[in-house]
Amino acid sequence: EPGAGADVVERAARALGGLDILVCNTGGPPAGLFPEITTEQWRAGFQGLFLSAAEAIRAALPGMRERRWGRILLVTSVAAKEPLDRLTISNALRAGLLGLVNSISREVAADGVTINALLPGYTRTERLAQLGVVETKIASGIPARRLGQPEELGALAAFLASERAGYITGQAIACDGGALHSI
Repeated sequence: EPGAGADVVERAARALGGLDILVCNTGGPPAGLFPEITTEQWRAGFQGLFLSAAEAIRAALPGMRERRWGRILLVTSVAAKEPLDRLTISNALRAGLLGLVNSISREVAADGVTINALLPGYTRTERLAQLGVVETKIASGIPARRLGQPEELGALAAFLASERAGYITGQAIACDGGALHSI
């Protein structure tokens, strides 16, 4: 919903007395080939994936900058770097989030705020079941020969949200078992 990203951040900041870490993670838009996708599906995907993150970041940044410390993580997908078949809306919008991460990082790094994108590959989640992914077929194409576990992505997120990751910003970091072919 429009404004929901900012609303949840503002409510959390009030309840917690401020916000140090923001993790934006939304579900994916529906699968489909370009000719099949309606304008309304594009709008809903843009609101759900892109605008909700931009609104949440806009709400969180002033307090983080004032305190001179903050961590922002956007959970996107390897589709942001290498498009996946039939995920046209996701492929397009997630790539845009990488540009947003890099742009914002340059504006807030001197204030002690980092922002990074996490690019999960095939990870054992409900989303894979929704997409009808056959695990054995997918795993054979991943150098690690298996799907990722949610805890592995969680460990990466925990590190990037930590004090020790203060010099890592504006990055898109894959957690994909080596599946991305791009550099």
